[in-house]
Amino acid sequence: MAVSFFLFQILHSWWWFFFPILTFFLWKIFYFWWINWEVYYPRAFRWILLEIKPPKEVLKPFSAMEDVFTKLFGIIDVPCWRERWCGGLPFICGGGYFTFEICSFGGEIHFYMRIPDFFKNTAMATIFSNYPDAEIFEVEDYTKKVPKDIPNEKWDLYSEDQVVAQKDYYPIKTYSMFFERETEEKRAIEEKRLDPMNQLLEALSRFSSGEQAWIQIGCNPIVEVTYPLVKEAKKEIDRLARRASPPAPKSMPQEVFQTLVVGPTGKAEKPLELIAPELRLTPLEREILTAVENKIKKPLYETWIRILYLCKKDEPHFYGNYKLIRGYFEGQFMTAHLNRFAHFGGTRTRIHYWFKRRRLYLRKRQRFREYLERLPAYFPWNFKGDPPPFIKMIFYRVGPGRRSVSLLSTEELATIFHFPIKPVVPTLPTVEVKKVGPPPTLPTE
Repeated sequence: MAVSFFLFQILHSWWWFFFPILTFFLWKIFYFWWINWEVYYPRAFRWILLEIKPPKEVLKPFSAMEDVFTKLFGIIDVPCWRERWCGGLPFICGGGYFTFEICSFGGEIHFYMRIPDFFKNTAMATIFSNYPDAEIFEVEDYTKKVPKDIPNEKWDLYSEDQVVAQKDYYPIKTYSMFFERETEEKRAIEEKRLDPMNQLLEALSRFSSGEQAWIQIGCNPIVEVTYPLVKEAKKEIDRLARRASPPAPKSMPQEVFQTLVVGPTGKAEKPLELIAPELRLTPLEREILTAVENKIKKPLYETWIRILYLCKKDEPHFYGNYKLIRGYFEGQFMTAHLNRFAHFGGTRTRIHYWFKRRRLYLRKRQRFREYLERLPAYFPWNFKGDPPPFIKMIFYRVGPGRRSVSLLSTEELATIFHFPIKPVVPTLPTVEVKKVGPPPTLPTE
């Protein structure tokens, strides 16, 4: 009796403290419902779709596309606490993210870029500055040309996400490695370059009339505050270089307690090493260390890669064609000692146990909606990376959606998405005629 009365008194006096904790999930549902309708739908800002028609022949090096991603990094706009929680500004860098998309409609290939309308001039100026012969024009969203209730009686789909298999600070195989002769000077000459994009374009051009392939590469610029990748990478570099990690600094109470109990201690003498740890590295370890350092010194993007394969059931199609796209990511950019892409099983439209048909249908609808609205991989959760400690301790060990997000540098993004050097497929629309400006002496009257 006394115990129950004591508990009642605690609840009666401290209900205001326990009430928010007990109703956390209820408030979360209402908040995500609000952020969904007020941010990601056109009532907040208007999204536009730009089609990019590449030149017939690109003589510029791959670093030109890397420069595009570097310049687009300037759209970052991290909201403050008030803008995020009171003003409703999107938590993903104030809406400052974009997607590059490659699509095949029955074998006809198109390049797209989806971006908020207030970044339109920035995006066009950035692309034209590096590819002046390209053509960019605003088009209708191609996702509106298919039914919104896929899968249905006439349409079926397959979807999956591609993520890096190792830690994010390990880079994938980048364009600097796609040369026939690495010992020679790496000039922008066709005979010395191997374009990884040709495999993807060749695969997409073989699709039948009843097949479509949509590839979405979402790019969200990030800073070190959001993801402490540089700090983690430096720890890995010290480990690879066999450097002794500095001891963690002690707090003032710890130092006072140690002085009173143990007494003042001097600094321990370091053993004399005849050979520096860096000189004991093997060639492979030195290559890994250099690759990690090269990645963290470049701008980084939070990236999600979605693959969506659509087919009409009553027209010719081969359901396994999605593996052609998977092979582009998982095969060409793989290095055994660094990193590689792998499909994330939690996003695949396959169910093996428990209510398989119903769960498969719901997952396909969910994946289709995520692509249509270009939602980030962690939506609708309002935190990125690992969850807060109290949620991580009780509910989730890894943040929802975090496993389907990769942190890629501008060099890695330019490797997986760029305009082909010289398209080998006739189904890719290109700019056939080179554009030139009028002569300066042309009379205007």
